[in-house]
Amino acid sequence: MFNKKTTPYTELLGKTNRIVEGTVIKGDIDTQTDFRFDGELIGNFKSTGKLVLGPTGTITGDVICNNADIEGKLNGTIQVNELLNVKTKASIKGEVTVGKLSVEPGADFSATCIMKDNSSNLLINDGKEAKQKNK
Repeated sequence: MFNKKTTPYTELLGKTNRIVEGTVIKGDIDTQTDFRFDGELIGNFKSTGKLVLGPTGTITGDVICNNADIEGKLNGTIQVNELLNVKTKASIKGEVTVGKLSVEPGADFSATCIMKDNSSNLLINDGKEAKQKNK
């Protein structure tokens, strides 16, 4: 009667969460979908999708995601499994671990950076991390 049907991940594809400018979140965000952030996050962020940090967005904390486009300010550590795009107006301070990195001229990239070995990718599934070999 009150059975809650779980939504398969395939139904979440193409859907994006959005936090607008002027919103402040203190705490952690854990999502399976893409996320656009134009507000302020003081806490950690984890996603199996893509993070877009807009030009007015700021994150102070740790970030783990599969892809990311950064235009705003990030202060902390960021782990991106695939591609990290750092845009012209971006400011990143802290530690960065990426599969691939793209930094546009003018970006403030004051971070230590480690590029992961392409032979294995870090997968994030339901909060658990597992390694997968590329073929």
